[in-house]
Amino acid sequence: MYKVVTKEDTIRIPAEYIRKEKSLNEHIDRLAASAFEGRFDDNNNFVLVTSNHEPIGRGRIIHGDGAIYQEVRFDAVLFCIEDYEVVEGAVSEVNDFGAFVRIGPMEALLHKSQIMEDHVHINAGMGVLEGRQSGRKLGVGSSVRARVVSLSPDTSDPRRSKIGLTCKQTGLGSHEWIHEDQN
Repeated sequence: MYKVVTKEDTIRIPAEYIRKEKSLNEHIDRLAASAFEGRFDDNNNFVLVTSNHEPIGRGRIIHGDGAIYQEVRFDAVLFCIEDYEVVEGAVSEVNDFGAFVRIGPMEALLHKSQIMEDHVHINAGMGVLEGRQSGRKLGVGSSVRARVVSLSPDTSDPRRSKIGLTCKQTGLGSHEWIHEDQN
């Protein structure tokens, strides 16, 4: 789920940052962090944090812009998620159509039809889902192991990314259920 990698990319250094007696390196850390953190990279991995920003060679100025475009090498902590991956998370919200599960920095949907084989009764006001015959409950704060069944990252706005989960397979669901099934 998490990886530390070294990446290279280009940042834009606005003209107002180019001042006599000031080093561009003073601005690169801040500009690189704001350019890359909290966004998806080209491989649809979510960039959490960047560090150790180093300029590579000389930057270039594009006619009519006035800014410097500087190639930068940096270390990045990535949140990587793949189709059919088993993930751990915690229920963050319950509503009429299921539950949202926080997995790393992202929210994923656990639809009521994907929670268990039993018919699910939802009490959104209390933040609880309950199986009618099994009596198994899932509520806000419950730890869950689930499988990713659909993944649609939105590179323009990561908060609108859609991740679908299921708990209907053996070894998945609330940690309490998994423990009960093992005994």
